[in-house]
Amino acid sequence: MQCNGAGGFEMTEVPVKIEHQGGWKVTKITVTAESIVFTEPFALEIPHKSITDLQERKSVLTITVKGNPDRQIKVASVEKALQFIKKTVIVSCSAYRLMAYFMSPAVRGGVMVTSAVWEKGAIAVLKSGLWFVSQNKQVCVPLSEIASLELTTRDVQGKETDVIKIDHLESNEVITSFVLCPTSTLQVLYNFIKDTTKGMDMKGDELDPVASQVAMLVYSGMDSHAIEGMLSITPKQLDAITDQLLKLEIAEVVCVRREIQLTPKGVRYISDAVKSPKT
Repeated sequence: MQCNGAGGFEMTEVPVKIEHQGGWKVTKITVTAESIVFTEPFALEIPHKSITDLQERKSVLTITVKGNPDRQIKVASVEKALQFIKKTVIVSCSAYRLMAYFMSPAVRGGVMVTSAVWEKGAIAVLKSGLWFVSQNKQVCVPLSEIASLELTTRDVQGKETDVIKIDHLESNEVITSFVLCPTSTLQVLYNFIKDTTKGMDMKGDELDPVASQVAMLVYSGMDSHAIEGMLSITPKQLDAITDQLLKLEIAEVVCVRREIQLTPKGVRYISDAVKSPKT
C-alpha cells in the first residue's frame, strides 16, 4: 500500500481483486478519508457515507452502496489490506456508532479465551452486522448469528461493571463477546441491538417436550441416529420434528441422510456372497 498526503491518509492505494462479470479482476483501489475510488474494471467513486453495509466472508468483503436498487461490490485481498479497508469504512460509513471497549471473543465453546483483553475502539451497527473496531482489530458479529443478548455485570479491574453480553454463532460454535461503555450509552446500544434482532424472539411454547429435547440434543452435538436412540423415537418421528424446527427457523439443514434398500441385483450379490464356497 502506498500513502500520500498530509497525515499519511489523504490517499492510499490498495491492491485488490474485484468480482466482475462472473470472474475476478486484479486491480488497485484508492482509499481516501472520504471515499473509495475504483478505476478498473469500472470507474466509480463511493463516498463512505453512502455505504450502508459491510460483510466479510473468507477474505472477501461485500460492500453495499445505497441506491435504487442498492449495489453490492465484492473485494478480495490480503489480510493487511482488508483490515485497512474495513477500519476506514466502518469508522466513516452510514451506521449507528459509539466509542466503547469490547472483548471478543471472550469465551469460545464454553471455554474462557485466556488471551482475551479489553480493546478500546468503536462499535458500529450496520444493516447486517455489529462491528467491533480497535487500532489493530476488526470483529464482525452478524446480527443473524446473535443467539442471546443480556445486560449483566463483569469484574473489570476489581470492580463489578455493567456490560452487554452477546452470545453468537461462529462456525456452529457459541462465542461470547462483551461490550463496555457508560451506563446510559450501554442501555441505548442494548435496546438498539435488541430491537434490530427482535425477529428471532420466540414465546417459548412453540415446541412440545420431545421436540425441545431434540433441539437440546442437536445443540449438544448429537447426530440423528444418536438422538433416535436416546429418545426412543423412529426416523419418521424425528423427520417430523425436524420439519417443525426448520419451519420455525430455529434449525437449518447441514446434510441430507439417505435411506436405501437393495435392488434385485443387490439381493443377488448378497445371496451369492453368503453362500458356502464350493469344495
